[in-house]
Parts: sequence; structure tokens; C-alpha cells
Amino acid sequence: MAAAEHNTSAPVVWLLTDGKPGHRNQLKGLGNRLRVLAGASLHWLDATQLSVPIWRALLALPPRIEPGLPSPDLIVAAGSGTHRLLLALRKHKGARTVVLMKPGFPMGWLDGAIVPAHDGVAESNRVLVTEGVLNTVTPLARLTDKPEALVLIGGPSPHFEWDDDVVLGQVHHLIGQYPAWRWTLSGSRRTPKPLLARLQELAGPKISVQDPSDTHELWLAHQLAASRAAWVSPDSMSMVCEAATSGVPTGILQLTPVAGSRVAAGVDRLTQAGRVASWSDHSAVMAGKGLQPTALWEADRAARWVLERGLLRGHEATGSMRKGAKR
Repeated sequence: MAAAEHNTSAPVVWLLTDGKPGHRNQLKGLGNRLRVLAGASLHWLDATQLSVPIWRALLALPPRIEPGLPSPDLIVAAGSGTHRLLLALRKHKGARTVVLMKPGFPMGWLDGAIVPAHDGVAESNRVLVTEGVLNTVTPLARLTDKPEALVLIGGPSPHFEWDDDVVLGQVHHLIGQYPAWRWTLSGSRRTPKPLLARLQELAGPKISVQDPSDTHELWLAHQLAASRAAWVSPDSMSMVCEAATSGVPTGILQLTPVAGSRVAAGVDRLTQAGRVASWSDHSAVMAGKGLQPTALWEADRAARWVLERGLLRGHEATGSMRKGAKR
């Protein structure tokens, strides 16, 4: 039910997960920075294994928790599937509570919310608005000089009109325009199998095709560190933000957005801010131009906000922490 990464003297953070990779990645990104900045001990609770009726959530009555788990100083949740558990735990021995999205209940029920800008929530004393979603990637100190490029391909989603031929055509165009570069192509768990098969046909001396089922937890971070340019399909806000956070010049493959999609609006916001480039600016991406002077490291900014708000009891940020910290 619970997994821990801790030492006995550390402040305790419970991370509530619904098991979805994107939500777990957000929690881990924030948790990692709280561990670095405040020595936090991280403990994972799987909300899918803890049944919470709505009445218990409304009355803040917690379910039975593993007895050996240390009492939390902070409880953080990501994903709507964790909300009942979070609400049931909100009065747990004075622990503070934070949610990593726009919640479907009053903000006043919790101590804080960390919300991506595309969710349309105004920033306040209780709400931190972030550019995109949190992730585990750390900005690179410097880019490689080698002509290595990475292409990350998602799949059908509610946010963009997916077309295998359009995506593959753009991949062909990039490879053809920059034949001296070495390319790494990777799909994801949502990439259609026919498209994965067509990508595999491109494999050659300068083109590697990565089967998404064979990637390990640190594969993307390692691959970004070895890349001088990255291209990402816009259907995955997580992949877009991971690439942008690394500091590698990042371009967005072109797909038609679905009207009213908040994710599409979020990708457009990052593009307008110069964090990523549109397909029409592919030459600038490949030339490494248009880099932002400040890194997009929202997990670090969110962790500092948690500390400065006093949400991790007894561990408010010092002046030196605000200026910088070890990565």
C-alpha cells in the first residue's frame, strides 16, 4: 500500500498517487525537490488500494492506514482519483495538504494548490500557477555539441486531431532536411502500433528507434542530456514540459488542436512564451536559437513555494535557498 524513501529525522511527505504515469511524475518531481531542499522523507500511498466513500471524504474521516507509516507533515495528491483520499486525510494530525491540479472542490478545503496555467485558476496566497506541469527533469548545465536530435511521439488524445500520416511526414521532413544529424525516435504507450511499425522501418546507421516498452525510468532524462534538439508531439503536456525543462531547444510537431482543449491552450501558451517553438520555426530549433535566459524548472519553483508558505512544518526556505540550491 505504501512505499517509503526516508530517514528518521526528516520531515515526512505523503504522496498520494492514482497510478497514472503523468500524475506520478508530477508528484515525484515535487517530492524530489523537497527532498533536496528540505531533506524530506517521501512516502507513497496508492489511492486505488484505499477505498474511501464520499461521506468519509466530506467528513475528513481517514481510512485505515498502514500502522508503521510515520505521521505526515505534508500530504500531496495528483489526479482526481486521489481526491477522496486527500479530503479524508485533510485533518490528519495537523498535516498540511496540497493538490497538484485544479480541484473539483472548494480551494478552502486544502492548504494549497499547484495548478498549471491552462487550468484557468487565478494565482493567490493559496494557489501557485505554473507554466505547464511539474516533472522530474533537471535543467542541463550545458548542451552537447554533437548533432543529436530526439523525437518524442505520443498518440490519440482528446486534445488534438491525431493523424499518423501527418506525424510521420514531419519526421521524414526533419530527417531529410538534416541528414548529418543522428536521430533517436521514440513512441509512447499511446502511440498506435501501426505507426510504431512504420517508425521501425526508418531505423538505420543514423536513426535509432526506441520501443517505448523497453525504456527505463531515467531513459528520457539521459536521452535529453545527449541531445542538441528535441521534437515532441503536442498531445502530451508531460513530454512537452519535460523537454522544455531540460533546456534543450524544443519544437512541437504540428497537429490540429481540438476546440476548447485546455492542454492545447497550455502548449500554445508555452509556445507564445518562447519556451518551445512551433513547427514553422524548425530551423531555429535545429540551430539552437531562441533559448530562454532562465530555465523552466517548475518543480523547483513549486517546492520553494511550498517551503516559503510554511506548508512543510518547521522547514521554511531561507534566503540562501531562494537564491539557489544544489541540483
